[in-house]
Amino acid sequence: VQLLESGGAAVQTGDALTLSCAASGLALRNTATAWFRQAPGKQREYVAVIARGGSLMYSTDVVKGRFTISRDNAKNTVYLQMNNLDPEDTAVYYCAAGAGAAFAAGEEYPYWGQGTQVTVSS
Repeated sequence: VQLLESGGAAVQTGDALTLSCAASGLALRNTATAWFRQAPGKQREYVAVIARGGSLMYSTDVVKGRFTISRDNAKNTVYLQMNNLDPEDTAVYYCAAGAGAAFAAGEEYPYWGQGTQVTVSS
C-alpha cells in the first residue's frame, strides 16, 4: 500500500491550493481517508476525513469553512481543496487511510503518505 500526496506549494495569504492523495494497493472507496497536518514545533492535527460511505467531516477549528475534502473513486484519489489560506496553515500535510470508521485520531490509520509541504506567506 502506498499513499502519495502532491500539490503542496509556497503561496501567499488568501491563495488556494488543492492537495491530492493518490493510492496504490488500496481502494480508497473502501476506506476512511483523512488529512492531517503538522506545523514546525507543533503536534500533528486532524484536518478532515471522508468516510467509506462518502460522509465528510472536518475539524472546525482548523478548517473554518475554507477546506473541502473529496474523493474520485475512478482515480483512487482523495483531494483537499484549501481556500483563503493563512500563514497559520503552513505545515506538512499528510493523508492517511484505514479500513475502519472515520476517526479524527491519527493512531487509527495504518497507512500514511510521506507528506507535502504547504507554506503560506503574508
